[in-house]
Amino acid sequence: MTNAPLPLLDDDHRDRRKPKHVVIGITGGIAAYKTAELVRLFVKAGISVTAVMTDAAQKFVTPTTLQALSGNKVFVDLWDDEFQNGMAHIELSRGADMILVAPATANFLAKLTAGIADDLLSTLCLARNAGTCPLLVAPAMNREMWDNPATQRNVAQIKADGIVVLGPAAGEQACGETGEGRMLEAAELFKLAVHDYARRHRLQGNLDIGSPFASRTVVVTAGPTFEAIDPVRGITNTSSGKMGYAIAAALRDAGAEVILISGPTALNAPDGVKLTKITSSSQMLAAVEAVIDSADAFFSVAAVADYAPATPQTRKIKKTDANLSLALAPTVDILAMVARRPSPPFCVGFAAESHNVVENASKKRLNKQIPMIIANHANTAIGADDNEVVIIDANGAHPIVRATKAEIASKIVAHASLLFAVLVAGGGIAAQANPISSIKQSKHVASNS
Repeated sequence: MTNAPLPLLDDDHRDRRKPKHVVIGITGGIAAYKTAELVRLFVKAGISVTAVMTDAAQKFVTPTTLQALSGNKVFVDLWDDEFQNGMAHIELSRGADMILVAPATANFLAKLTAGIADDLLSTLCLARNAGTCPLLVAPAMNREMWDNPATQRNVAQIKADGIVVLGPAAGEQACGETGEGRMLEAAELFKLAVHDYARRHRLQGNLDIGSPFASRTVVVTAGPTFEAIDPVRGITNTSSGKMGYAIAAALRDAGAEVILISGPTALNAPDGVKLTKITSSSQMLAAVEAVIDSADAFFSVAAVADYAPATPQTRKIKKTDANLSLALAPTVDILAMVARRPSPPFCVGFAAESHNVVENASKKRLNKQIPMIIANHANTAIGADDNEVVIIDANGAHPIVRATKAEIASKIVAHASLLFAVLVAGGGIAAQANPISSIKQSKHVASNS
């Protein structure tokens, strides 16, 4: 059987850009059915898989299924005689590029925290060489189990111990309840695992994956801001942050190290993305200024308030029968601030308009002297799960038909990558799209108004 290569991995570098062999551990959760697809994705990508199952895992999916999908023996017994030295827990991890436990139950997370080794999977996790075989876990459990303080303490501890925690997601659960605790889908886990491998090797200086954003530090802003009127009231908007978070995930998938600066949202940061939470526009400005000098790219997708109360009150304003006048002052335009830097970076803006969408966005691109802007209709874009946008650059308008925001984000990042790559190569796109005189090739920034 011929296995398809991973995207962006060419023949010359394929071996060092992706893991050759992974151990996938399966514990006793209903999400074990997703692991069969996860194994298939690794094998399809040309990555060898060895599955290790706990006794409880075999109640949900059989070793025969995983053996058929992986093409390798599935190990279930600490005392397996496959290895002449009787040390399966040592040998299984020594040739592996990573161990990924999916699903990882609350019980198994507790074992990792305490260093308990009472079956093959827990023992090989404890016995692995942490320097050469990282451990990743994908939690899956009832929402109450996930929220339990004991579980949260365990998760915090294993993260501190260097174990990578992927997820969980929120949504409907097999028990009929809804909340956080669902295991991430197989495709997402596959991407995150390969990205983690790439990140580790990039830090060692031996990886150069295809995207021009690879190895770049990218700052993304997302969500609304909240401008306080008094201690209990404020000015905000209905931005959900979904577009900004999707952009962060797309950049992460392109190999970037992403810093996400987010206003108040109900979203979890994409795995592998560093999150900084802020509330007001002034806090967002300060957060951007704190990192922009070290950033290679900056996507400011946040719906930042254009105005804030001029004199916010320290005490609650009491209601009366009289009209109330509120003085508003303009906030700092973060996109313009970035574009006006002495050596302006590559900038991409977002324009949410209620009418004359493309025309108004085009004017904004020229006024702010940026090479690329994303136009969308505010009435249908804000808060929605899907969107349709128009990318506008010096070469005209490029519509993207309605799709999920994740799909839209991937296409936006792909388009930005083309312009970004030209800049890196020293092409003329900067001069025709951003008439500011000097652009550093070492710093490229994409931003949103």
